[in-house]
Amino acid sequence: MAKAATDNQQATMDFAEHQRTFSTFLRLTKWGIIIVVSVLISLAAGTVGGMGLAGFILVLIVLLGLGYFIF
Repeated sequence: MAKAATDNQQATMDFAEHQRTFSTFLRLTKWGIIIVVSVLISLAAGTVGGMGLAGFILVLIVLLGLGYFIF
């Protein structure tokens, strides 16, 4: 069974692992937001804009490309 840290002991923390985990979390969050916004704009262009499926795919590819190069 694991020992609990007492008042005299400090729990050790792997700071490098914490940094890698946080960096991965931020990267996944950023790309999740980029993908969701791109899909929403593409859906609007495909349906409201009257561009259809081809327009949806074209706008999605362009927006994801812009997101890759900008961020």
